[in-house]
Amino acid sequence: MHVLLTGGAGFIGSHVAEELLGAGHEVRVLDALLPAVHPTYPGGRPDLPADIELIVGDVRDRATVDTAVAGTDAICHQAAMVGLGLDTQDMPEYAGINDFGTAVLLAAMDRAGIGRLVLASSMVVYGEGRYTCPEHRVVRPAPRTSEDLAAGRFEPRCPACGAALEPGTIPEDAPADPRNTYAATKLAQEHLAAAWARTTGGTAAALRYHNVYGPRMPKDTPYAGVASIFRSALEQGQPPRVFEDGGQRRDFVHVRNVAAANLAALRHDLPQGELRAYNIASGTAHTVGEMAAALADAFGGPAPVVTGDYRLGDVRHIVASPDRARGELGFSAGIGFAEGMREFATAPLRG
Repeated sequence: MHVLLTGGAGFIGSHVAEELLGAGHEVRVLDALLPAVHPTYPGGRPDLPADIELIVGDVRDRATVDTAVAGTDAICHQAAMVGLGLDTQDMPEYAGINDFGTAVLLAAMDRAGIGRLVLASSMVVYGEGRYTCPEHRVVRPAPRTSEDLAAGRFEPRCPACGAALEPGTIPEDAPADPRNTYAATKLAQEHLAAAWARTTGGTAAALRYHNVYGPRMPKDTPYAGVASIFRSALEQGQPPRVFEDGGQRRDFVHVRNVAAANLAALRHDLPQGELRAYNIASGTAHTVGEMAAALADAFGGPAPVVTGDYRLGDVRHIVASPDRARGELGFSAGIGFAEGMREFATAPLRG
């Protein structure tokens, strides 16, 4: 199969590229090589295998995208602006790259007669995770207020009675509830892909990545993931600074597991004319505090510091069920938390 991989020079994309090559596919990469992600470019070809065809260009440019999709059989769409961002001034760029860029790509696929898409989505489309109230059963808490967070009241409460909630795992058919700009644009990507599939009869898999970490993660930036921020602090001899009380629950999934999920989605015969979403996760929850401690221990210190700081728009607990991906795609995360954190503690990051 000849696969176009957008964003293929990035953190996740470069691992997907290697996974596809290892499975015998031809790979063409389209990447804008934006300075925020590739600060050392220009200065030669990015660190990609020599047998990958590289097109440097913007997914928002119709002519570039038409050239990129020509002659391919399937698209793995990883290109996106990621992270929570800084403030509302980021909104136009998020919407432009993530949503307009996806629309340009889908239109080009239609013109070229390409009917297979694997889309990099995110667990952020769910907002807060799944919670159970002793009286009201499954409930969806309201966004946490700045007043509660400043007072150290981090746990969501039942919106009906105010009782403490028990967090659980969230399935793919849970209602979407994006709570920041990035989340809103990822959900919009899914809606655009679903509309494309219905109109063209194509197949689309939306892979809802959980907290991805691993080699080649970008160093500490406003858009970096928490694992990268902690790792960058350790390299500078500083303790990881853990927000809230460190009890936020996440599913940390190794980047090579994510790459394997992309290959599995390409191999799977998806239903035509619809988008099928999959949680890409390990199925095992860890707190942010546990992750910081494991990383610091593997790195050799210093130990994390719990700060009580917070960010509006962050969610408290988000852990999803990977059962659908396991049952339909045959995907399971082969690299576990302890093994992955030991590797990540000394793995190279992107400058």
